Amino acid sequence: MSRISDLIARKGAEDPALAQAFAQEREGLEVAVALAKLREDMGLTQRALAERSGRPQSTIARIENGSMNASVALLGEIASSVGKRVELRFVDA
Repeated sequence: MSRISDLIARKGAEDPALAQAFAQEREGLEVAVALAKLREDMGLTQRALAERSGRPQSTIARIENGSMNASVALLGEIASSVGKRVELRFVDA
């Protein structure tokens, strides 16, 4: 584990609210990275993905930079627009 992971684990054990906030941020980051990777793997710009999905480019940018908490429905619409689907899994914390 890295120093930051150790610190987060230690502080999270002391403060459940901090642990929960970190978990939510981590999930948002995973979504952001997954969307950016999908787009880049397909050779699309944010604008091109936005046009295909019928969403503003700013929506794609906000999801990718983590400032927007995208719903599963929105992610599904974006995925469908490029012939993909969203797969949702529950894993141990």
